[in-house]
Amino acid sequence: MKSNYRNIGDFIKLVDERNKGLKVTNLVGLSISKQFIKSVANTIGTDMENYKIIRKNQFACSTMQVRRDKKMPLALYNDIETAIISQAYPVFEINDTSQLLPEYLMMWFTRSEFDREACFHAVGGVRGSLEWEDFCGMQLPIPSIEKQQELVREYNTIQNRIALNNQLINKLEETAQAIYKQWFVDFEFPNENGLPYKSNGGEMEFCEELEKEIPVGWEVGNFQKDLIFKTGKLDSNASLENGKYPFFTCSEEVFKVDSFSFDQEAVLLGGNNATGKFPLKYFKGKFDAYQRTYVISSNNDKISNKQIYYTIKGLLDEMRESSVGTATKFLTMQIFNPIRILIPDNSSYLSFEEKIQKIFNSKEVYTIQIKKLEELKDLLLAKMTRVESENQIK
Repeated sequence: MKSNYRNIGDFIKLVDERNKGLKVTNLVGLSISKQFIKSVANTIGTDMENYKIIRKNQFACSTMQVRRDKKMPLALYNDIETAIISQAYPVFEINDTSQLLPEYLMMWFTRSEFDREACFHAVGGVRGSLEWEDFCGMQLPIPSIEKQQELVREYNTIQNRIALNNQLINKLEETAQAIYKQWFVDFEFPNENGLPYKSNGGEMEFCEELEKEIPVGWEVGNFQKDLIFKTGKLDSNASLENGKYPFFTCSEEVFKVDSFSFDQEAVLLGGNNATGKFPLKYFKGKFDAYQRTYVISSNNDKISNKQIYYTIKGLLDEMRESSVGTATKFLTMQIFNPIRILIPDNSSYLSFEEKIQKIFNSKEVYTIQIKKLEELKDLLLAKMTRVESENQIK
């Protein structure tokens, strides 16, 4: 290890402040993506006085299952509102912020190299826990406080731009969902005069299969006949950190692999999940998939893959209720096959596809920008190891 590196333990101390008197009710959890999340844990009958209080600029981490997850869940708490977190998580803070900035330390923790080193030190069999002493013995470069502030500013600039792009993508997604609802729920797509179809006298007819009126000329199909269902062939551990192609599993996170089995437009749906939250995604291009991930596409030239995406999105709650299994929930073809799907007339199909494609094109632009910003962020994190020796804390 370089001589200008210092032990993490030289700069931090454990904090163990308990929630006596139940003064704090804001319960948070910790994600593997190194973020605090609103806890959904069942706390009925739990002694909340024993939970730990966490305050702004303090850290929480999990030293358990580091080797299994190949990441150390660890996050910096930035909210003004005090929170509580499970007593299972060590909470710590920096001894002297005039020597080490919390934001700089968190930058170091986000590096993939940090997770690899944590995994190397993890012990305890298959799950692989990390001893606190080994965590404190891990090292990092400590440049001058001015250099730290400079790196944090650059990092925050990139992070803020990524956050802005994600907000724009979310707004576009809301717009796309509104368009889908306008076409396939309210039947208020533009008529030949550009006016909402149903409310301006558009012809409707009663559909016995759906037990409601649908536009004249539209039909009703089902998933078994009008959709194509395939699954991936890869194991869930096939991902590679620097893989070239997206790898879709039953996780919300998209991983990478070096090969692809699919080159198409498709809807990706995780087929099993312990919590019953089946991840749903849309993708167009080269990719691969896990064995229990459904690769779904249209088998009808009047059904858009984007229509399929939003149709399934609206049915996810029902699918969770219909899923089978106890410890792990599964979606089976017996659940999918009878589901009905609307088939618009050719004019409505073309109009929907044209309008929705513009939204997806804009989302793709912002997504590509985020990818480039993430690459820039990785370069900045790598820069942390090359700070000049004269900038080091002595």
